[in-house]
Amino acid sequence: MIPLSLGEIASITGGRVAGGDPSVIVTGPVEYDSRKIGPGGLFVAFAGEKVDGHDFAGVAIERGAAAVLGSRDTGVPGVVVEDPLAALAALARVVVARLDKLTVVGLTGSSGKTTTKDYIGQLLSRLGPTVAPAGSLNNELGFPYTVLQATDQTRFLVLEMGARGIGHLRYLTEIAQPSIGVVLNVGAAHIGEFGSVEGTAQAKGELVEALPESGTAILNADDPLVAGMAARTSARVVMVGSKGDLTATDVVVDAVGRASYTLVSGQRSGHVRLSVAGEHQVANTLAAGAVALAAGMAFDDLVAALGEVGIVSGRRMDVFTRPDGIVVIDDSYNANPSSTSAALRALASMGSGKRTTAVLGYMAELGEFEVSGHAEVGRLAAELGVDRLIVVAGEARPILDGATGVAGWRGTGHFAADQAAAIEILRQDPHADDVVLVKGSRYRTWDVADWLRRPEEVQPT
Repeated sequence: MIPLSLGEIASITGGRVAGGDPSVIVTGPVEYDSRKIGPGGLFVAFAGEKVDGHDFAGVAIERGAAAVLGSRDTGVPGVVVEDPLAALAALARVVVARLDKLTVVGLTGSSGKTTTKDYIGQLLSRLGPTVAPAGSLNNELGFPYTVLQATDQTRFLVLEMGARGIGHLRYLTEIAQPSIGVVLNVGAAHIGEFGSVEGTAQAKGELVEALPESGTAILNADDPLVAGMAARTSARVVMVGSKGDLTATDVVVDAVGRASYTLVSGQRSGHVRLSVAGEHQVANTLAAGAVALAAGMAFDDLVAALGEVGIVSGRRMDVFTRPDGIVVIDDSYNANPSSTSAALRALASMGSGKRTTAVLGYMAELGEFEVSGHAEVGRLAAELGVDRLIVVAGEARPILDGATGVAGWRGTGHFAADQAAAIEILRQDPHADDVVLVKGSRYRTWDVADWLRRPEEVQPT
């Protein structure tokens, strides 16, 4: 964060200084986890249902925090406000407004946001100091928290933006207005809250509506709902995809799932060989590449840089090979029908000639499409010829029903009541030529993925 005095913070947030000198300067980072606070930082205390951050105010000061921002006086230097979350947003709004040399990039979509954000961050860091922290910091807390990581040295700020309803993205863009906006796709993620994919598109399009006329909207040409957002912005529009201004031709996927392609922009072209797994990464890297070009990267430099981007945030297409030869695709951070379908296709590509196993958990927030969305994923697994399908927990059972309903599927389906049961199925029959995908909405398959990382627990066949 840029240096601010306690008095300034109180004025910005509508709070009051308590237990400290208003002239004290906050110079360090903003944190809401007292274990991460550093010298000169600002600790933000939230009163949660189970843990009250105010109880850790003293610990934060001992760790070097300059002050505490919270909803009550904690007896240490701080600023007391009515709503710490609203105060955080107010601080972020002022900080980004004062950084006049900063380029803000906003990114949204139903799937692929975090991975693409990571790619954008890696590309832009070649052009100047960039803030694009790992993880999915895309809500009313994570968004301003990310903004406040920027300093007067930061040139690029990459912000992932999530929405669960109309007006959510508009609120975020009022905190930090992007000059480059990216919409990846519109799918069934959170459809239970939006009501329809059209409702999702309406909400996601709020990002491009917020762009200035001098800005750039980067849209997925292959998604009609996203391409249609061009009419909702006055900014310059760059389409990416098979019908786009930036496109990939001659796509080939190798034996370990890594795609290579010819990157084409107008009369320019160059060969890209990705180091990340999954054919769907082609679309993600096209979007990231369009951002880099809009930010001033030379085309030839982009071609070289795209081959070097890698996975930053955990549990997202994290591919590793265990000492016993088993290849694991840990994509367990979150799941929806679109992202699970992409992961299954990556499994099929990487598992050619090997035994493939998909461990799939529940996909949340599908609303009235819950049963059909899970069954659709199961059918795809069978159609792709997945050899073993392990469905975790009863709420995900329609995945198994969808697979077993596909005539001619020669694979085997297993229902595991919980993650421990899924682990036991894997433990009983490991082979060196296995390729195992683990996918599910948060926490529902994490134990399985973590167990697969510990090969010493595997019983030899």
